[in-house]
Amino acid sequence: MNSYIILIIIAVYFSLLLLIGWITGRKNSGNDAFFLGNRTSPWLIVSIGMIGTSLSGVTFVSVPGMVRSIDMTYMQTVFGFFVGYIIIAKVLLPLYYKLKLTSIYSYLDGRIGRRSYKTGASFFLLSKIVGAAARLYLVVLILQTYVFSTWNIPFGITVVFSILMVWLYTYRSGIKTIIWTDTLQAICLVAMLIVIIWQVKSKMELNTGEMVQTLINSPHFRIFEFEDWHSTQHFAKQFFSGIFITIVMTGLDQDMMQKNLSCKSLKDAQKNMYTYGFAFTPVNFLFLSLGVLLLTLASQQQIELPALNDDILPMFCTSGLLGDSILIFFSIGIIAAAFSSADSALTALTTSFCVDILSIEKQEAQQAKRTRLKVHLLISILFAVIILIFKALNNRSVIDAIYMIASYTYGPLLGLFVFGLFTKKMPRDKYVPYICIASPCICFMIDTLVKYYTSYVFSYEMLMINGTITFIGLWISSSKQTLQSDRPHIK
Repeated sequence: MNSYIILIIIAVYFSLLLLIGWITGRKNSGNDAFFLGNRTSPWLIVSIGMIGTSLSGVTFVSVPGMVRSIDMTYMQTVFGFFVGYIIIAKVLLPLYYKLKLTSIYSYLDGRIGRRSYKTGASFFLLSKIVGAAARLYLVVLILQTYVFSTWNIPFGITVVFSILMVWLYTYRSGIKTIIWTDTLQAICLVAMLIVIIWQVKSKMELNTGEMVQTLINSPHFRIFEFEDWHSTQHFAKQFFSGIFITIVMTGLDQDMMQKNLSCKSLKDAQKNMYTYGFAFTPVNFLFLSLGVLLLTLASQQQIELPALNDDILPMFCTSGLLGDSILIFFSIGIIAAAFSSADSALTALTTSFCVDILSIEKQEAQQAKRTRLKVHLLISILFAVIILIFKALNNRSVIDAIYMIASYTYGPLLGLFVFGLFTKKMPRDKYVPYICIASPCICFMIDTLVKYYTSYVFSYEMLMINGTITFIGLWISSSKQTLQSDRPHIK
């Protein structure tokens, strides 16, 4: 396959994104468009785009590969996701719309206090910028290894080019542009997934019925685990963790909620959440099914698989085993998955920093716009710097550790919001930052001790433990004063 064809496809793809950015931003480049899309976003478009945002480039390569280790038991977590989306639509979205929030963390200011507000926003900023940069790094590394290295392009140039493209089509109108670019990228991502599955089916010389039967008969087609409580794949752990992961990483995440808040009304935002949650389930099932088919093909043709699960799909797509043209589809899928999450994260980080840290709403319109443009540029540069640091460290385990740390930082957010929504107590605001820092540290010690003295291994349930510890700390630190009637909570 001529590598220049891939370069042309990438150029055309980014040209489409830049065109969408120009169309949506030529008349709407103010902060209201950037932060909330002028609250005119069509709910169906938002719903489709959120699929692309949720399925990062790491997901694109990791989910098919995880089948080798845990079969299709990840679907148990996905089922929990759907329940979590319903809770978000019924509990959190009505609150956000009632308070007319731009940043969801400003809820904490009105409910608990200024320090709690700044703490919640800071936890989001830290976890999102490091986590998003780590995801983008892994995908840029794949593109560099399998695509751009052909032209001897340095890794640093690939990073700068990637960040520059994201900056160019988002700096004018932010979320108003992203809901449309993410829709394009979500369609590309799912289409490329289906094309790759179809190519694998053709390689195995199966018709559709035979492919379905091959999936069902595979020993990896195991979705539920009810027996082994020590297993991290037990249904109870996976399902309930899926619920809380969704509540925290979608409902309490500015990145995901910003799109919902750009809808015309609460009713539209709820329809968006239901549709997105429903569609997210079969898309993940397709990713896992692809993993089963790849393992079956490898077994039939005695293909030696790479040691790392994350390398299984890239190996098939870049080695010519599925045909030369599959590299094109793989490249498009990876780019679509990577940049639909990177552009969304960049916009959310800009919004949160401007609103939560700089209090941009207190500035005059023109000054506020200039401030937002500067912050957007600086965060873009910070993205590039963090990715280059990851490359300098050149250690995959460091990235895994970063993901683990990022997962710990969402626990305090869960505890803060649950406490604020479902109790009438007033914690002493000055103690909240210390409680939120202590909680992940305690969780890390618990995880280390339990792993050392027993055979039990914590999985996603650590998020719930983290949130519970934060909740208890807030309860203990509460004063005798109770919630005033004008402060927001769940009655």
